[in-house]
Amino acid sequence: MEVNRTPTNANGIETKKKLRKLNMRKNEEFRFLLGKLLHDLPESVRGGVIGSVYAKAAKNGVLEARDYVLVKKNEGIIDDMTSKRLIDLIYDYSTFR
Repeated sequence: MEVNRTPTNANGIETKKKLRKLNMRKNEEFRFLLGKLLHDLPESVRGGVIGSVYAKAAKNGVLEARDYVLVKKNEGIIDDMTSKRLIDLIYDYSTFR
């Protein structure tokens, strides 16, 4: 019988697997470019999309932010070219943490 163990470092302290998330050192620049990219959206939708993309990229990880962008593309809120640019922007401003 095999027991699942959490990875530990040399001192016996549990370690966590790092996820790709938003680089918090560049968050102001990311938010500016995000707003600039989504400038063409209606005002009623733009704030929610910007806030959700930023929150998901910063807290949950890049993969969830990418999935959210793809869902909005499938709903017809964001066009194909904008979704590609958004996903590229998310990956450009991310780091492992």
